[in-house]
Amino acid sequence: MTIAQQLNIKEFPFEIKDANGKRIYCESLTGFWLKREYDADGNCIYYEDSNGFWRKREYDADGNPIYHEDSDGVLVDNRPKTDVQKAIELLTKEGLLVNGQILK
Repeated sequence: MTIAQQLNIKEFPFEIKDANGKRIYCESLTGFWLKREYDADGNCIYYEDSNGFWRKREYDADGNPIYHEDSDGVLVDNRPKTDVQKAIELLTKEGLLVNGQILK
């Protein structure tokens, strides 16, 4: 049961906005709904709809997207890497890390 159905809403589109005026939920007459979450800077960090699609995002301090993952299997990770992550990538690339074990 959708939110509009639970509240017996008869006028569409039905929307819920957060304190900043951002639309966090919207529902159409057909029952299609979507919801969003935002970070403190107003960037959409989560989206989900009634078709089962979802998306997560992260942004850097300048508002540029640095991470994207969604229910279609798309994954883009441009987050800054730690020194340990960089070392693991280098060892893996050079073929020195196999099944979690560093070869000597």
